Amino acid sequence: MRALFVAPLAFATSLAAQGMGTVYGSVHDSAGRPIGFGMVVVVGTSVVARISQRGDYRAPSVPVGSQELRTKVLGYESQTATVHLAPGDSVRIDFVLALSAVQMGPMVVTAAKRAQSLADVVPSVALMSDSDIAKRAVNTIDEAVDKAPGVQFLNGQVNIRGSTGYVQGLGSRVLLLVDGVPANQGNRGGFSWVFLPGADVGRVELGRGGGSALYGSSAFGGVVNLITREVPLGFHARLRATGGAFANPPHSEWRFRDYTGTRGGADLTSSYGRDDLRGAVIVGGWRSDGYRQQDHQDHWQLAGKGEWQASPDTRLSISGSWASDQYQVPLAWCEHPTGCDDRGQAYQPFLTDTSGLGSHTRSDKGYLAAVLARAPSERVHWQVRTSWLRTHFTDFQPKSHDDYGVADRFGGELRGEFRPDGGSSVVTVGAETGLSDITSNIFGSHRQGEYASYGEGERPLGGRESSAHLTAGARIDFLTIDGGALSAVVSPRVGVVLSAGGGTWRASAGRGFRAPSLAERFVSTVVSGFMVVPNPNLEPETAWTFEVGHARPIGSTARVDAALFWTEARQLIEPSIDTIVVGVDTQVVIQFKNLARARLAGLDLAVRANPLTPQLSTTLGYTFLYARELAQDSVPQRPLAFRPRHLLTLAADFTAGAIGVGAEFRYSSRFERVELTPPTDPRVAAKVLDLRAGWARGPVSVRLLVANALNYLYNYAPRTLEPVRTVSVTLVYLY
Repeated sequence: MRALFVAPLAFATSLAAQGMGTVYGSVHDSAGRPIGFGMVVVVGTSVVARISQRGDYRAPSVPVGSQELRTKVLGYESQTATVHLAPGDSVRIDFVLALSAVQMGPMVVTAAKRAQSLADVVPSVALMSDSDIAKRAVNTIDEAVDKAPGVQFLNGQVNIRGSTGYVQGLGSRVLLLVDGVPANQGNRGGFSWVFLPGADVGRVELGRGGGSALYGSSAFGGVVNLITREVPLGFHARLRATGGAFANPPHSEWRFRDYTGTRGGADLTSSYGRDDLRGAVIVGGWRSDGYRQQDHQDHWQLAGKGEWQASPDTRLSISGSWASDQYQVPLAWCEHPTGCDDRGQAYQPFLTDTSGLGSHTRSDKGYLAAVLARAPSERVHWQVRTSWLRTHFTDFQPKSHDDYGVADRFGGELRGEFRPDGGSSVVTVGAETGLSDITSNIFGSHRQGEYASYGEGERPLGGRESSAHLTAGARIDFLTIDGGALSAVVSPRVGVVLSAGGGTWRASAGRGFRAPSLAERFVSTVVSGFMVVPNPNLEPETAWTFEVGHARPIGSTARVDAALFWTEARQLIEPSIDTIVVGVDTQVVIQFKNLARARLAGLDLAVRANPLTPQLSTTLGYTFLYARELAQDSVPQRPLAFRPRHLLTLAADFTAGAIGVGAEFRYSSRFERVELTPPTDPRVAAKVLDLRAGWARGPVSVRLLVANALNYLYNYAPRTLEPVRTVSVTLVYLY
């Protein structure tokens, strides 16, 4: 009992001594339901309190005096409140929010490595709240991210504004962050979406366009930050269970089993939080029969996080996750007259070529990260971060030798944020390092070192209260392979944001780069019958990217955000198809090469509207893309492979009390150019309709999702069928 009394008293005394107080409370809608996402900010300071899934918030380090609080919640009207704090005070402020016909701009953290209002961000940023994720009833977070404007997945690989194309996961131009910590693999350069439980993700922030000026190599085409859920005060538990079934092939000639394939799983989150110490653990797994021959998957997961508020201005966060997957490898579908039972058909999209039968993979991956953050004053904030990411896979291939790979990536960063005039101007500086160490029979044994420093400043133009802000900065990266000579790349960026006429204009220009992954340099294997050969002489790819964007409300019921983008790339790394002579035979081989020049330009358009009533929300996302490999030597100008010219997403959701229904339609035009396909390529445009419904009351919610409701058969990657109609139900219980 004495300990329970002394600890809070000591904490309050520490707050009083440093001129700080605490503000806490709840956030509900007009019907009394808790709002489990968004933020409460202390205006004019760097203090930001996230709203927990139970609608609670707590800001333990608020400066004394008169302070203004403001809510930032997507889809709800912003509300302000004034609080008067004396040293050591603890004051409760509750908010009741009304639905907003115009979507409000929430806080984001990825664009400039700091908390920042969406209206002040230079590049284009798309956001997905936990309600956006929950209503999709997905098993893994990538299934929800795939529907974001300007984003497309090709066989599991994320593609933003056509940046990446399709390269079998051997190189990604998008950086994945988990609470700001890089999570790209040390060997392939890509990432696995399943190593973080989907139930742990509170929201997703997608930075579209190059981010190398702050994030370096992997941010060449964009940045995706997965923000995990805030640990609420007290003891809480969250049970999430899901089950579903796949549609059978529409024709008997394509049937490969005499039962209906199913999938299902569950995860349990347990957490406990108090003012100075919080922690959560998640355990779970799922299994799937798959929708194709040889497509069974088993997944097991353990994750955890903890936070220690050592003092009002010092916080230590530790997080980690480990996932194990055992899955069969469907590889490519079989075609006549290859070695399979084609049953008289030209191709069998649900059947695997018999050369791949029996192949399966075991993949273990995980990460551990620690972040120490300190804010000794309103004008100074710094943090130090260290991380470790490990991947270990073995491809078991009965008809040939097994492939394996072990990769460790160690990272560290020291970052400082300074506000010399108390808030209107911000300077961010830092240094970052990374070391990748791999051992593999298809990549070899290699080590890559990355060392960087960066700095960026933002200041108002024309005075502290100016509506225009200028941002400028640069990053320099040093790279080394196997202890060889260092190569340096400089990535500058300049941007301006102007608020005028009720809207916001933004413009930016910057240089980005991406170093080839160790897999792209040294891979030597066979994929779908094609030999992949190494190219250790690959050079980093570079690009200049320009963007002009505008966001504004339309009347009182809609908001539009549009951006024109243009990227001029040099030395772009793409897989090249060549023919070599081996004895008297010819052999088709794949090798990653630097293209001389490439151009990606287009338009991003996102519209959110609440026509007729705030209970009806609609969204439109459209991307027009012009992607060309420019002429060089004997190669004429031609489209870049695996990029759709048109990408359209339409969605509508209606909520009436505890019940909600919705639909989402995605259209992706037929690729202008593909590789590794026969002359009679059966590929078509993708037209996918998802239907959803949900019910929530108190601590219980149920979600129904019918993905690809029309059972439209299509494919993106060569000879690989995309998911068929899948019906799934998700149950969530909060304690």
